[in-house]
Amino acid sequence: MINVAGRKAMPGLAYPEDYLKRLAAELAEKYAGVFNPETVERYVLESYTGLLRTSTVKTHLATNTARFASDRLTALAQAKGAIESPVPEVLFVCEQNAGRSQMAAVLTNALSGGAVHVRSAGSAPIGELNPAVIAVIEELGLDMSEAFPKPLTDDVVQAADVVITMGCGDACPVYPGTRYQDWELTDPAGLELDEVRAVRDTIRSNVLQLLQELGVTPKDLPA
Repeated sequence: MINVAGRKAMPGLAYPEDYLKRLAAELAEKYAGVFNPETVERYVLESYTGLLRTSTVKTHLATNTARFASDRLTALAQAKGAIESPVPEVLFVCEQNAGRSQMAAVLTNALSGGAVHVRSAGSAPIGELNPAVIAVIEELGLDMSEAFPKPLTDDVVQAADVVITMGCGDACPVYPGTRYQDWELTDPAGLELDEVRAVRDTIRSNVLQLLQELGVTPKDLPA
């Protein structure tokens, strides 16, 4: 059972929201035998705090916290060898996690047909996705309704086989055995729709090249 960095639960640990306590209990059961409850509690609270800093719409905060905490725990378990990953793990990192990395993630997931597992994060995430980015992705018949900006955390970097950076500077930690690439892409923030489409198309080309390097045959996008 994994206890991260020897962390221990604080007596009388306080939950700012009741649903966080329920979430911690659910995830502790899900990851029983992998993590102790104290580690799960820490991850739930850290994930909630990380999203709360930039969240502009609190309506989805509970759902996003559950997804973020669960994904981080899965990533940590993968990195520690407690859970095997049957497909390559790719992490896309940009600054805001509102445009480039989100487009790369959804395109990689669609073009790989699930033959690659994708995560994305931001070195300085903002509250919501760029509406123009959502629009140009939906033009391809793809859905971004479940995507949300999230902060870069050490666990998802450790779990990645390939880390693709996009203008996030030196924020991404480097681990031996992990492959790193930097894609020079224009930030779509503030661009006209045609310019965002151009960024999207460049990302699509880069993704196709990445899939070739990973030995994955690309799928057709929805008509």
